[in-house]
Amino acid sequence: MYKKFEMELAGRTLRVDVDRVAKQANGAVLMHYGDTTVLCTATASDKPREGIDFFPLSVEYNERMYAVGKIPGGFNKREGKASENAILTDRVIDRPMRPLFPKDYRNDVTLENLVLSVDQDCSPELTAMLGAALATSISDIPFDGPISTTQVGLVDGEFVFNPTAAQKEVSELALTVASTKEKVIMIEAGAKEVPEAKMIEAIFAAHDLNQKVIAFFDTIVAECGKPKHEYQSFAVPQELFDAIQEIVPAAEMEEAVFTDDKQTREENIRVITERLEEAFADNEEYLAKLGEAVYQYQKKTVRKMILKDHKRPDGRAIDQIRPLAAEVDLIPRVHGSAMFTRGQTQICTMTTLAPLSEAQKLDGLDEAEKTKRYMHHYNFPSYSVGETRPSRGPGRREIGHGALAERALLPVLPSESEFPYAIRTVSETFESNGSTSQASVCASSMSLMAAGVPIKSAVAGISAGLVTGETDDDYLVLTDIQGLEDFFGDMDFKVAGTHEGITAIQMDIKIHGLTRPIIEEAIAATKKARTYIMDEVMSKAIAEPRKEVGEFAPKIIQMQIDPQKIGDVVGQRGKTINAIIDETGVKIDIDDEGNVSICGTEKENMEKAAKYIQTIVTDYEAGQLFEGKVISIKEFGAFVEFAPGKEGMVHISKLSKQRVDKVEDVVSIGDVVKVVCLGKDKMGRFSFSMKDVAE
Repeated sequence: MYKKFEMELAGRTLRVDVDRVAKQANGAVLMHYGDTTVLCTATASDKPREGIDFFPLSVEYNERMYAVGKIPGGFNKREGKASENAILTDRVIDRPMRPLFPKDYRNDVTLENLVLSVDQDCSPELTAMLGAALATSISDIPFDGPISTTQVGLVDGEFVFNPTAAQKEVSELALTVASTKEKVIMIEAGAKEVPEAKMIEAIFAAHDLNQKVIAFFDTIVAECGKPKHEYQSFAVPQELFDAIQEIVPAAEMEEAVFTDDKQTREENIRVITERLEEAFADNEEYLAKLGEAVYQYQKKTVRKMILKDHKRPDGRAIDQIRPLAAEVDLIPRVHGSAMFTRGQTQICTMTTLAPLSEAQKLDGLDEAEKTKRYMHHYNFPSYSVGETRPSRGPGRREIGHGALAERALLPVLPSESEFPYAIRTVSETFESNGSTSQASVCASSMSLMAAGVPIKSAVAGISAGLVTGETDDDYLVLTDIQGLEDFFGDMDFKVAGTHEGITAIQMDIKIHGLTRPIIEEAIAATKKARTYIMDEVMSKAIAEPRKEVGEFAPKIIQMQIDPQKIGDVVGQRGKTINAIIDETGVKIDIDDEGNVSICGTEKENMEKAAKYIQTIVTDYEAGQLFEGKVISIKEFGAFVEFAPGKEGMVHISKLSKQRVDKVEDVVSIGDVVKVVCLGKDKMGRFSFSMKDVAE
């Protein structure tokens, strides 16, 4: 027997099965939203992990292709590494839940979410977010839940909650909001320049709906929840703090951390740590927790100085942005390049243009997303933070930052008909000290303009931070946080957008949620900052997109042909189109609607290929003139190829106005001649004349 709970959520049934499957996990629920089914489990280790100073939480969102009735593509017919969508879902589940576990908890916790079936109108990602929170809440794992998550769309000026596939297609907003009983704890958004006031309205409409789901979850926890287990606390003992402060007074710690140079600050802390290690050399218990104690001491110092004295580590005002710089075209031969610098954060973005056939093919659970024309990739090498470690490819953080910048820029990109290119931007992190993802938005916006991509508007991004006190009213919002303020603060609120509105939001917090005044103040601060960045920095480096793509970028000619003639252009087994490609060196793409893209770097060859295609698809009539090459000579006439794969015959009697005894007396193989079409002969071949060209 198992317990079943149901509620109506945004016009569909949300059903939860408890004690039906996976009973050996600490907590498990089988979530049903419409026909979408996700198994969500929460499991914790019995003992803490040795030798770590952080909470080891792992979140997995496992996509199975059988959920949409597909066999995985490629040679290996088994799901491989997690897709980009799965990784982004892992992150969006992790972010609102992590702050609600005890800060001194060191047991391994794994949240597994297995997608079993997908109803395209009921998001499996949302179902997993709800299930992960509920599975943890009913488990014996210490967790200050439950929480709920809602997705919001904007269709015809009206909010839609947990939108269907059709609503997502036309929505101007893709907003995800997670809430506790009192506050908003996570925001993730992509938007088509939605005004700030409308975004705030959407956030709190979602928050209100979250309260209904939390009330539903509370009934499940009350009936099925387990008592929370005891755990070994790894909190730093107060006596260690007291001992440290006797050796390193508060004034000395303030002097050590309050500098605008990251390396200087790190060296100051290293010297202090060495002193403390010497002082506690005989106390193994203190030495084991010294690293965490020094971290907490720094955090306490920075937070106190910011909140009480309004003093930031680098001496800036609360709403002041670090020194900014922007430039374009610093990398030769790439299709577009730009560098954006904010203090000790520096990003260089390169843009590459290619035919639409180079768009990324997707093999995932969302049947609406089969290709991706715009790709943004973000790299974060160890040298950017003065460290050394081997490169193992992009991690979840790099993929998340790349996706955030991609989401921020998508709304301003031209349509495929306006600009028939696949576009890739790559942001290389040269230096990092806070909010590289938003610097990559700025650099990428300029790089696209430098490459000649006619984006509708520049896009800038900035991050706001937060330091809170003992009450909800005791807080301070910081503009443009650097690394130290991110580490020791309570919030990293990233907002990207244009002058018209917001295009992307990502909010990470370390506390149990934000009130409406904090969110409103943070959004207002980021609006002011990004407007300044666009007007005073980016526009002075490049004010608008260049009129043409660069010298080294491929050029594209677009044509429209009758879809019935596609076979004529392609030819038998691709013979005709391959002959055009071999002769001209261009790349040709044709879709099912007859849209033809001819891509190359030499204008003359592109026009030649276009002329060939136009010739092939023309309905030939008597009297039309062509130019072609003699490819074969017979006793009765010469065969002339007037386009790759297209030929006609000039009868010996039509070679010249004078009498011709031998075809070779007039033409030779390889000659380029002008001919006039006489129609088709009895065998259905094109018949040409050379002698009637003048007429």
